[in-house]
Amino acid sequence: MITSIQNEKVKLAKMLQGAAKIRRKEGLMVLEGLRLVRDALLTGHQPLFLLHTTAFHDDTIATTVRDKRLELLEVTDAVMAHASDTQQPQGILGVFPLPSPDLPAQLKHLLILDSIRDPGNLGTILRTAAAAGVNAVLLSPTCTDAYAPKVLRSGMGAHFRIPLAALSWDDIRYHTQGKKIYIADGSGEMRYNEADWSTGWAIIIGSEAHGAGEDAASLAAQRINIPMAADTESLNAAIAAGIILFEALKGNHQ
Repeated sequence: MITSIQNEKVKLAKMLQGAAKIRRKEGLMVLEGLRLVRDALLTGHQPLFLLHTTAFHDDTIATTVRDKRLELLEVTDAVMAHASDTQQPQGILGVFPLPSPDLPAQLKHLLILDSIRDPGNLGTILRTAAAAGVNAVLLSPTCTDAYAPKVLRSGMGAHFRIPLAALSWDDIRYHTQGKKIYIADGSGEMRYNEADWSTGWAIIIGSEAHGAGEDAASLAAQRINIPMAADTESLNAAIAAGIILFEALKGNHQ
């Protein structure tokens, strides 16, 4: 049993929880809690190691650890509390390689996020995008780190169900060639449910505070809005993304 917070694996997990630059440098992230760890294992992601407390047990994780001969290390509750990013640790966390962007060859339906800074919002948008069935989510350089602990928790496994890539605007432009590109804007000239969603498209969602930036604006051909009651200034970015995505993709689910 690991009893010291000076253990190298514990120190690595703690550092990865705290800084995006360390995650990028090491190519690693921390998944914490039963749902995230189990989802990652069931979708074929292999951890460098897993840490668990004495009280924690899950049959699915136990079976996977045994079958794949994964490194599962027991730690004290105090060590888990130190390594954890939550107030009430669930007793399991794992250090996993960052997923490699694997964008499908055919990207008919794209969600592009620009300057989404709030981790909870970003995770919720990813979860919504996965539920709606878009082909991929592209993040502009000014978005918050998609693999930050709070984003991972808010995404509730969406990171393993939808292709996700942080790209330069040049690369984003490349992937949107030949598509109708719409940008969500409260003052847009077209209602979101009047847009032509019948062919390949990309939707750009910007930050609540400042909207999408100049790079996004130069890419979009049309600004679309969501009609709202009088005196309502704006919608939460995740709510706006959900409304537009399910309208755009509803034909696929009928």
